[in-house]
Amino acid sequence: MINGNADKTVNVALVAVPETAPAVLYSLFEVFASVGTAWEEMTGKSAGAVRIRPHLVAERPELMCCGLGAPVQPDSTFDATSTTHDVVIASDIILKPGFDPHGCWPDAAGWIRSQYERGAIVGSVCTGGLLLAEAGLLEGLEATSHWGAVPLFRQFYPGVRLNPEKILTAAGPEQRIITAGGAASWVELALYLIARFCGQEEAVRSSKVFLLGDRSEGQLPFAAMTRPHRHGDAVVSSCQAWIAEHYDAASPVARMIEYSGLAPRTFKRRFRAATGFTPIEYVQTLRIEEAKQLLEATDTQIDQIAAEVGYEDPASFRRLFKRLTGVTPARYRQRNRAIVAQPARDRRDGPRPGRGALASRRATGR
Repeated sequence: MINGNADKTVNVALVAVPETAPAVLYSLFEVFASVGTAWEEMTGKSAGAVRIRPHLVAERPELMCCGLGAPVQPDSTFDATSTTHDVVIASDIILKPGFDPHGCWPDAAGWIRSQYERGAIVGSVCTGGLLLAEAGLLEGLEATSHWGAVPLFRQFYPGVRLNPEKILTAAGPEQRIITAGGAASWVELALYLIARFCGQEEAVRSSKVFLLGDRSEGQLPFAAMTRPHRHGDAVVSSCQAWIAEHYDAASPVARMIEYSGLAPRTFKRRFRAATGFTPIEYVQTLRIEEAKQLLEATDTQIDQIAAEVGYEDPASFRRLFKRLTGVTPARYRQRNRAIVAQPARDRRDGPRPGRGALASRRATGR
């Protein structure tokens, strides 16, 4: 895994052949291109230093039509042998009845294999696994694909240990061959790769930006505190900086009022005009955002997290958490751990966030 603390650009090649379906191709492109930048733009909070640069690669340089007639303008071609990508992905392809994959994509298959031999991680989504099989990369390895492609694999690639019941598999030396099941499983592949190259926190951020994952409980579990309002009230700004370091203090609103030197009614009026929050709403949002980060990144017990963010009564914390996020703290942790679950790998928790650092960035927008 690439060190998420060092500046790095991960180059991802998205393979386009005439049968490539457009939805997955462009979905992967958008999510990868937005890693880090979209989170900072939406929330004002720092994201990781690693960025992902997607490229569309095809047989010829001119504009082409892929599956369903969607236009694709390649960034490079299979003839560009001097470039080695960090990741190569074959997205799903549209199959017609009686399709024979043998010899269909010689240039694409040869290029994918050469990239793998030069150290690239190679992945596929859905029926795109047939391209990897044509490249000879799946022989003897575990892989997954859409259930409708099982007969093709059995007929033409019997040496592949196909497990269509799985959503994601990682196989081969250093787990450099990643296959995903049906077309919608591009989400699992994308989040897996973001976590692998950019870190678990970045994968969770991407899931929040694009609402990737289980949406059965609505949008609230994905939501985060948005970019702070820009305002010129120096007293309120000073109070925001203070509460960012003391969000767990007892009677936090009273403490802010005392710190401001203003009359209570004046402070509350000016605070809401400057930030868009009442003082108590602001404190609650900071505390819950801090708790969410602790749930995502640590195994700290929920009652302890409640105390750390300023709630002596764990039951009150749980009620507030569910009201603001739509789920219980335990469910929130479960959801976000599942987002970056990695096949055949032991997930290790990231470093514990520094005391108050997250709240400080939220208050100041840094």
